[in-house]
Amino acid sequence: MSEYNSVCREPDESIVKLSFQADGLLPNNPQLPAVLYKGVLRDHPEDTEQIFNANGWLSSWVNGVFPYHHYHSNAHEVLGVISGSARLQLGGDAGYTAEVKAGDVVVLPAGTAHKKLSASPDFRIAGAYPGGADYNTRQATPEDFAAGLPEIREVPLPERDPVYGEAGPLLRLWK
Repeated sequence: MSEYNSVCREPDESIVKLSFQADGLLPNNPQLPAVLYKGVLRDHPEDTEQIFNANGWLSSWVNGVFPYHHYHSNAHEVLGVISGSARLQLGGDAGYTAEVKAGDVVVLPAGTAHKKLSASPDFRIAGAYPGGADYNTRQATPEDFAAGLPEIREVPLPERDPVYGEAGPLLRLWK
């Protein structure tokens, strides 16, 4: 992990804050940490997409994660593992490798790079965006980096945590 990136566990050991800096091709989001909720939906991972939707994170889908670095410069994203497990690279090559399994949730602020390194055959993940934002997909190129930076600054903070709603820790962590 680069000296410019950091990992910090909240008092609740199931919440991990991940801070990433830009690397020249991937902007990440130095202002807002990515947040990993370990096992938060372990008792009902099949309800992940519905929980996101009920908390105003819409435009949802169920599938996998691209096996290359990408990011969304015009929307925050939540990913919740419905089944199986995977190794996800967050924040670019110098970032953090997250071992995720059914019930884990990752909230990525706009600009945060992510890719799938490996996954079990039954890996399925749900994704969603605050307010149903119409998200883009950018890659690690100089052109996307230049175009993405001003877009990231314009993305508003979500009104609700995708898992906990109005009183969720994300709102405190992203103040």
